Amino acid sequence: MSEANLMAPHFVYILLCTDGSLYTGISTDPQKRFLDHQKGRGGAYTRSHPPIKIVYQESHPDKSSALKREAQIKRWPRSKKIQFLKLTT
Repeated sequence: MSEANLMAPHFVYILLCTDGSLYTGISTDPQKRFLDHQKGRGGAYTRSHPPIKIVYQESHPDKSSALKREAQIKRWPRSKKIQFLKLTT
């Protein structure tokens, strides 16, 4: 990965999956990544829990800050994620 890509804007996104679960990830292009997830090319979790839609995304100036935010959100219990999503919509 090039240094320019590391410094490019990255997005943290949350997907709603068909079983009602929530998946959190990062990408420089959330819409393209969502389509990859839908086609079964996203990751193990979304292959077995196909995503329905992007329910949240936020921009970060670089990959490092996006990874930190992703880790923070992934540590939250489901109830906190749902409350957070209600506050942001």
